[in-house]
Amino acid sequence: MASHKITPFLWFDNQAEAAARFYTSVFKNSKLLNVTPMVVSFEIEGQEIIALNGGPRFQFSEAFSLLVNCDSQDEVDYYWSRLTADGGQESMCGWLKDKFDFSWQIVPVQLSKLLGDKDRERAGRAMQAMLKMKKIDIATLMRASHGP
Repeated sequence: MASHKITPFLWFDNQAEAAARFYTSVFKNSKLLNVTPMVVSFEIEGQEIIALNGGPRFQFSEAFSLLVNCDSQDEVDYYWSRLTADGGQESMCGWLKDKFDFSWQIVPVQLSKLLGDKDRERAGRAMQAMLKMKKIDIATLMRASHGP
């Protein structure tokens, strides 16, 4: 079991186990740790997450999301297609909601480099390109950054 000081704790109505099984099927380096009728713990990429069947009182919002740093467009495409499957919804600028209405950010590592470019015009062009995207397209960002 992971020994992080901080563990995300996600409140589901009654789908904690289904969500944990879905997430561990999407992420290759993941596993279920413990399953009870009320609480499910699982691990993704070394990060423990706890899911609770807490009832309908609280709902997810975009105010909390998990960010997935991707090394390539193939990785962006993989997570995007898996997490939007079966009722997930695309949003803007690399954000999406999965079928459990939980928010994710699927972000290529190149994005922060492009947006943080010391050449503010290049960074601005990358930002403007990103603002038009749902799923982030690295090649389009690179072309925009370099300009006409």
